[in-house]
Amino acid sequence: MSRFKNVINFFKSLKFRLILFLILFGIVPGIVLKVGIVKTYEDRSVSIKTSEILSQAKILANQIVSNDYLNYPNSTIINAELDQLSNIYDGRVMVIDNEFHIIKDTYDLDTNKTIISKEVIESYYGQEIKKYDAENRYIELTVPLSRPVEQTGATEVLGVMLVSVSTDSINLNMEYLARNAYVIQLICAVAAVFLAVILSIQLVKPFHKMSKSIDEIKTGYGEDALSVNDYTETIEICKKFNEMLGRMKVLDDSRQEFVSNVSHELKTPIALIQGYAEGLKEGINDDPESTEFYCNVIIDEAGKMNRMVKNLLILNQLEFGSDEVEFERFDIVKLVKGVIASCDILIQQAEANIDFIAGESAYVWADEFKTEQVVRNYLTNAIHHAENEKRIEVKIIRTEGKVRVSVFNSGKPIPEEDIPKLWDKFYKVDKAHTREYGGNGIGLSIVKAIMESFHQGYGVKNYDNGVEFWFELDAKCGKV
Repeated sequence: MSRFKNVINFFKSLKFRLILFLILFGIVPGIVLKVGIVKTYEDRSVSIKTSEILSQAKILANQIVSNDYLNYPNSTIINAELDQLSNIYDGRVMVIDNEFHIIKDTYDLDTNKTIISKEVIESYYGQEIKKYDAENRYIELTVPLSRPVEQTGATEVLGVMLVSVSTDSINLNMEYLARNAYVIQLICAVAAVFLAVILSIQLVKPFHKMSKSIDEIKTGYGEDALSVNDYTETIEICKKFNEMLGRMKVLDDSRQEFVSNVSHELKTPIALIQGYAEGLKEGINDDPESTEFYCNVIIDEAGKMNRMVKNLLILNQLEFGSDEVEFERFDIVKLVKGVIASCDILIQQAEANIDFIAGESAYVWADEFKTEQVVRNYLTNAIHHAENEKRIEVKIIRTEGKVRVSVFNSGKPIPEEDIPKLWDKFYKVDKAHTREYGGNGIGLSIVKAIMESFHQGYGVKNYDNGVEFWFELDAKCGKV
């Protein structure tokens, strides 16, 4: 069964198709060449022989007319010439008068008989007729026996000479040529098969190399890249494969980093929840205050886990385009005021002072719900990291066709080398968690995904006394 399957696979393979194509490429032209050579030889030989016989027949026709042979058919010289022509070309010569009587037949079969044929009749009108019958293997010529009329200058046809010549010699040569052509064709076919096998092996070789390289790569990404430079096509395939491999490496590294970060972020709240839950179960402290503290810790840590999971789901929807963006026209000033009001408790707990600088209204074109997420992320970050005088400043500035929203908090500037990485998932400026932009490192990733779905600008700017995060939206409808 396995051997049969291998045979079937071979017939389906590129190698077999290449071999078959190259064999046909070698054999079919050989057949055409053989037929063409034989046919060309036949046409050429018949043409030469016809011209030669016609030339001799014309000379003899002039002699017949000049010696008045049609009236005196017993001329020894003319009869000898006719017999000689018949013998030389292994043919038959007949002389026919103007009443269609055969007055001379070199075969002595139809003398004094009457012959009427299309060719003879046409020759009586002064035409030379040449006919080749390949099936019966003969050439037939009819030559008019004519002389000029002195008074009018016209031509008078006195009779017809009909010459039939066998083409057996030509056919014998054609058969010999065909036999030799078969030998040549067989040699060509063998050469074509041999060449087809060699070329097919060479043509398929790069694909075997690619398959082997892929088998080595699939056990692990490593640093290997697919490299087969035999043909333009394989170079292009390798290029595309290596691009795909690079993308897969990035995705795999991202996946591993994501799993590591999620595990790290969940480890602390899970440990706290487990520890305080066991404490409640064991009844370490029975007083109501301790019990309430334990429950608050569990609720707080569970809330953190819940928020992180929700943020991860939101980020996943944004990054993979499964969350549709619904553009509409709305007042960004009103939206920011609402976010500030909802964060009032956090602002008081942080003992921060907030200044809101904006006009009465500023209409923008965007997804209102997602824009609120961006503003809320920026504001909560500012609240968490406000230091020194603990000042927060929110500004809405209208420029040419754009509205810029910025959130500034006083405190330490972000190290310049960390700024490009701020928007990565789980990235934190301070690994000791003393300064975490985005809490668990997801908030700014959500901002990045939202703003890129809007096709709008966003960023961060350091000042000596703090940090400013900003984003822009279109002030005109219809832009996406």
